[in-house]
Amino acid sequence: MMLLAVIVGAVAMVVLKSIPVLGGIIAGFIAGVIVRGMIRGAIAGFLSGTIAGILATLILTGIGGFWGAIFGGPPGAVLWAVLGAVTGGTIFIALLYCGFLGLIGGILGGLLRRQRD
Repeated sequence: MMLLAVIVGAVAMVVLKSIPVLGGIIAGFIAGVIVRGMIRGAIAGFLSGTIAGILATLILTGIGGFWGAIFGGPPGAVLWAVLGAVTGGTIFIALLYCGFLGLIGGILGGLLRRQRD
């Protein structure tokens, strides 16, 4: 159930990240509701944001290297890959912020659906 919550939360994070603060909290809330429990909700919300950030970094670095290889040969590939990594790193830091907001939303969603032991 945790894996499903992280995947759904990451997709929700990508879709809702354009909403400044509330988007990350809503994505984490969705993940927290899926997994049930405050601690597990916090973990799922945070992971959804950070995994989305890691994927964005890898994709942008790959696109930058591919673009540079087409237009500049090996030196251009290195230059564009570094540019993609810097851009991806900036997005990674922004999505770590969304990961923190996802953590808060995950706690709230987990509290909504607590596990009954």
